[in-house]
Amino acid sequence: MSSVFTRFCKNLITKFIEEDFHGAVAKMTVLDAFLFWIVHSIDKKRLWHRLPVILGLGYLGIRRHLHNVYSLLNVGHQIGEGFNPADYPYRTADGRYNDPSNEFAGSENSFFGRNVMPLDQNDKLITPHPAVVAAKLLARREYKDTGKQFNMVAASWIQFMIHDWIDHLEDTKQIELIAPKEIASQCPLSSFKFYMTKEVPTGSPDINTGTLNSRTSWWDGSAIYGQNATRLQKVRELKDGKLKIAENGLLPHDEDGVALSGDVRSAWIGTSTLHALFVREHNAVCDMIKKEYPEMVDEELYRRARLVTAAVIAKVHTIDWTVELLKTDTLLAAMRTNWYGFLGKWFKDTFGHIGDAQLGGLVGLKKPENHGVPYSLTEDFVSVYRLHSLLPDEFLVRDISTEPAPNESPPVAKKLPVSELIGSNGEKVLSEIGFTRQMVSMGHQACGALELWNYPNWLRNLTPEDPNGRDRPDHVDLPALEVYRDRERKVPRYNEFRRRLLMIPISKWEDLTDDKEAIRVLTEVYGDRIEELDLLVGLMAEKKIKGFAISETAFFIFILMASRRLEADRFFTSYFNEETYTKKGLAWVNTTESLRDVIDRHSPGMTKKWMNSTSAFTVWDAPPQRQSWIPLYLRIPGFMWHL
Repeated sequence: MSSVFTRFCKNLITKFIEEDFHGAVAKMTVLDAFLFWIVHSIDKKRLWHRLPVILGLGYLGIRRHLHNVYSLLNVGHQIGEGFNPADYPYRTADGRYNDPSNEFAGSENSFFGRNVMPLDQNDKLITPHPAVVAAKLLARREYKDTGKQFNMVAASWIQFMIHDWIDHLEDTKQIELIAPKEIASQCPLSSFKFYMTKEVPTGSPDINTGTLNSRTSWWDGSAIYGQNATRLQKVRELKDGKLKIAENGLLPHDEDGVALSGDVRSAWIGTSTLHALFVREHNAVCDMIKKEYPEMVDEELYRRARLVTAAVIAKVHTIDWTVELLKTDTLLAAMRTNWYGFLGKWFKDTFGHIGDAQLGGLVGLKKPENHGVPYSLTEDFVSVYRLHSLLPDEFLVRDISTEPAPNESPPVAKKLPVSELIGSNGEKVLSEIGFTRQMVSMGHQACGALELWNYPNWLRNLTPEDPNGRDRPDHVDLPALEVYRDRERKVPRYNEFRRRLLMIPISKWEDLTDDKEAIRVLTEVYGDRIEELDLLVGLMAEKKIKGFAISETAFFIFILMASRRLEADRFFTSYFNEETYTKKGLAWVNTTESLRDVIDRHSPGMTKKWMNSTSAFTVWDAPPQRQSWIPLYLRIPGFMWHL
């Protein structure tokens, strides 16, 4: 009787759901099918971001639940032996021994997971040709920026995070992409060679092969500490727990001029500056802990300071960077709820973590939650974080020798091609600019918009680096390579990606964009074959929600993985306490609310003199965020009631 009733309910629900999702609904419980019907009904009206904040949070909560159940796919089986987490009350160099049930989860060279089932595209790896897609739809025609919303600190920050999270292990085999004759004149490289992504058997019948993440997937600060013990030893002072930093407050260099930091591959002066800032943060935490606990030796000081610094990085990203990326009241509430819970900061600071993730937040949960799937970052996450269009063609170096005018940017002293600010050459230029001038210059320059025809052309003739930061001999056309990578790694194309993510697919180009020129060129490249639309192109072309710097499609991967990075990690959950972090260390994390706080610790007076904006990730001459007299959860998008 129960199974008959279940089938009846699901059949009834299915009548109100588009056919694209009937297969997905068939695998759901009745309750989840009903929840999906709610989400689907709202999606058909493109309504969720216009709902009152409290209802918008409800929508996002349902979506996150559905994705936690149906969009976390395990790839590979690396379980190893069990261990006692009390033996490892610290972050290991290679990311092992975080998940008590799986010592290898999230560690160096573990598998990338999946959010949607892979789709083999071996017969369509060059259809349409990646060089055609890059030249006609991605290559920058005229630089478009984000206005005051997002600056070059923000653009550098996400690359800093990528250096913490993801990099694919490469094969030793090279392949060559040759541009078709009809497009070769529009390509800086008529052909280029690159290494294939290494494909590894998984031992699983569902997903036969996978790829490996040569970085640790945990939010562990490995951008500055490295992915393994060998790299870690190179950046440590081995005294008082500290990391190496040059006298000028920037990163030191080896004999070849390559910066000494945890991960320096494809770095430029923007990321190098943030690396240096958080090395200084780590060292300041060491000083604080040593003063409070003078008996601690080098290794213990390092371990505690790393925990604190990694948590500060995660918090800044969650409640500062992301809030500026997705500048709406609903996402402000969502991100603060992720960290503090529905009860808010004051309640959590006063009474500690109370209740579940909704009430008390993901941080401080009694135990980590991986939803039955070993933690990893995913191929799909990599694909939606292809954000090179944030980079401009020129970096504007400011003159900070004069007194700033109210609400104005300091004058531009010189313009430098960003292509000359990469690697060891960039490190030389950064040493001449200096930390303070570099931060102020990044703060006052808007970054690029994530749109069609805004991918930097200087990245179409790029000298790639090996994992050690050394130049490789073969240049690459990066946008063409990124299109190829998604196909090679079996990430579904845009429309199928949306279906598998429980999002309504497009049926015509006009569903994707209102731009007539974009529709014309999309038709030229893909014809009426909408299913062949590449994911990267779709993400750049997609109509954006007001206030969002990224597409909604990318955002739905984000709401799943941003939460997962916190809730699956025991150092943000069961071990987020005074015993693990020290009392002073935990207070350091709890009292840091923004990147501005971090800058103020190490460059007192910089933000007071040069920053007018509220966030360090907004262009610094922007007006401060106005305060609303309406409580956050009661606000309605589009209604502006400010003090």
